[in-house]
Amino acid sequence: MKMLALALLGALLAVAQPAAAVEQPQNFAVHEAPVPVPEIQFQDADGQTKTLADFRGKVVLLNIWATWCAPCRKEMPTLDRLQAKLGGPDFEVVALSMDRAGPDKVKQFFTEIGVEHLALNIDTSGKTMFTLGALGLPMTLLIDRDGKEIGRLIGPAEWDSPEMVAFIRSHFAAN
Repeated sequence: MKMLALALLGALLAVAQPAAAVEQPQNFAVHEAPVPVPEIQFQDADGQTKTLADFRGKVVLLNIWATWCAPCRKEMPTLDRLQAKLGGPDFEVVALSMDRAGPDKVKQFFTEIGVEHLALNIDTSGKTMFTLGALGLPMTLLIDRDGKEIGRLIGPAEWDSPEMVAFIRSHFAAN
């Protein structure tokens, strides 16, 4: 009986433990304190100039990618599903293409793979990669409501995985 009680207590503690803290996803480098993000400019689907300041008040997942990048192409559906799941007044995925060929190439790619929830954003100059210190593509920054970088991940990820969704959601309350 005593062993059963200890086993039950252990099981309850094991179940309660993950709710206390959300684990940082593998390869996601989180800063000790949020850091300023350099100013970047890009265009939306209508050719209008946008900056990250346009998203202040939201937690932003800024994904730097290109249609010619195989890992980027593979992760794009997960970003689309993440936007469908969490997108709204508190959060937005900003998928920022570095395609020099222009927005038509990105539109074609979005149509081919069935992207329905991501807005088209593009920097045909590629300056964003240098300004943000992208060592490769894809690169993704998690940005708080004040426009400061919480952390970054270089390389692809399963953005709609339960662990990643929980990690991102944990930053809604933290801001």
